[in-house]
Amino acid sequence: MSLSEDFRQSMPRDQLWPFLIEKQPPAVDASKNILLYVEGLSVSFDGFKALNDLNLYINDGELRCLIGANGAGKTTLMDVITGKTRADSGQVWFGQTLDLFDRDEAEIAALGIGRKFQKPSVFEAQTVFTNLELAMKVNKSIFYGLLSRLGSAELDRIAHVLETIGLQGQESMLAGALSHGQKQWLEIGMLLIADPRLMLVDEPVAGMTPQETERTAELLTSLAGERTVVVVEHDMEFVRSIARTVTVLHQGAVLAEGSMQEVQNNPEVIEVYLGEGH
Repeated sequence: MSLSEDFRQSMPRDQLWPFLIEKQPPAVDASKNILLYVEGLSVSFDGFKALNDLNLYINDGELRCLIGANGAGKTTLMDVITGKTRADSGQVWFGQTLDLFDRDEAEIAALGIGRKFQKPSVFEAQTVFTNLELAMKVNKSIFYGLLSRLGSAELDRIAHVLETIGLQGQESMLAGALSHGQKQWLEIGMLLIADPRLMLVDEPVAGMTPQETERTAELLTSLAGERTVVVVEHDMEFVRSIARTVTVLHQGAVLAEGSMQEVQNNPEVIEVYLGEGH
């Protein structure tokens, strides 16, 4: 008898039933076409203002790029949105009604906000398929992973994600044997399994080959619309290839916002980044 079968039979049905029901997160109201509201956000670390009265609005279904020098506040902003860091003041709302300040990291993830860090964190000793399977189960519940077998709908979901990230036919390969770019795509796939409404992606093309960078641009562009994608990136050529709207952060606040051409021609941006390689 397997562990899951033994668990099923040893627990009375009335005790088991609550664990078999997935708790549905509250619906996200983006009726005004804005998915994420960040208003008056300030965060200080030992007297240093990492975010300084920052205001940012992300439209539903858009692909937004955040750029700025090191220390501009990009990572701190993502940390606050995902509940990793608490703000000193301000507001962050997911849609019209969901106050993210009232929730911890797990609760925010369950609402449909997924984050991919710069360094891939896949399970290298497991296959590509198992990585996606584990991500699916972790995103449901501990008891789901203990009790369930994958059904046809879930197998179809994994197949769809494999095709989306370009790893179809490689599901039996160990994740550790993938190239750096493929590991990045697999981690994006592990986010996609949870079907997030908002994806925060940190420096996705760092260390990639030109071919992998081009493929990543195609992947992130294809995801926008169905979901909202916010990309933090230092590679300006990559940003130019994917972004319709670029937000420039400087000293914890929004310095400029617009198309890549508008941002590049903005006098304040030119003044701030003159001589900094931008």
